[in-house]
Amino acid sequence: MTANKLHVLFLCTGNSCRSQMAEGMARALKGDVIEAYSAGMEPKRLDPHAVDVMKEIGIDISGQHSKHVNELAGIDFDYVITLCGGAAETCPVFPGKTKVTHRGFDDPPELARNAGSEEEALAHYRRVRDEVRAFVESMPGSLR
Repeated sequence: MTANKLHVLFLCTGNSCRSQMAEGMARALKGDVIEAYSAGMEPKRLDPHAVDVMKEIGIDISGQHSKHVNELAGIDFDYVITLCGGAAETCPVFPGKTKVTHRGFDDPPELARNAGSEEEALAHYRRVRDEVRAFVESMPGSLR
């Protein structure tokens, strides 16, 4: 943990897609000012489509893994950002100075469920990836 960086947790229900993309983006684009983490309330495996669309923009998240929020209990976060409604509703209480905020994004796997083709499915992932990127690029200013 780096003392001079903001410690930010991106929290989703499954920690398989949106929060993983946000963590990867923050590490790649804002690593000089943000120490990024991601976790879930009910972790699932890392979504391979999320890995694929991140790789398209030069960010490799294949080494990341889904983890339960309790695994990060010893970290003193400055911000916890919930990225889905489920996480916002079930977010645990964080002690001390931690500010909890919500910035919701659509769920790519849910949107892709009814896609007619692989390319159509990936289009949903790409759109959400780009929305997450715009949010991460606005950090940390957008958090204050």
